[in-house]
Amino acid sequence: MMNFDVPYAITRRLSDTSLAAARERIIQALSAEGFGVLTEIDIQATLEKKIGAKTAPYVILGACNPHLAHRALSSEPAAGLLLPCNVVVAQDGPDAVLSAIAPKAMFAVLPDATAIGTVAEDADARLRRAIAAA
Repeated sequence: MMNFDVPYAITRRLSDTSLAAARERIIQALSAEGFGVLTEIDIQATLEKKIGAKTAPYVILGACNPHLAHRALSSEPAAGLLLPCNVVVAQDGPDAVLSAIAPKAMFAVLPDATAIGTVAEDADARLRRAIAAA
């Protein structure tokens, strides 16, 4: 069983759901919160191709809300090192797991996290709603 129960993540397990169905659901839910998917990395395919590793289906989506990204970069140009927000869609047996980085935890690494605090809180709330709605 995959464990995404970590303090820096927002996670939800979707019972009896395929990765493909979970992927579509989270993309729609992210869109409703103003996020688009900029990147998609198929970890399963990449690891098999590069090193011959056999793994469960696992996709990383790079989600970005342009308004939040602009606000973050305007407050702290180095915040770009933390963008976009990663959202994992993984197959765990018959279930799919959705997990997103918690922006409040991620942006806490900045030297002056208070300058970007409202952006992180907004992004965190939006990602929590998207995960819950998917």
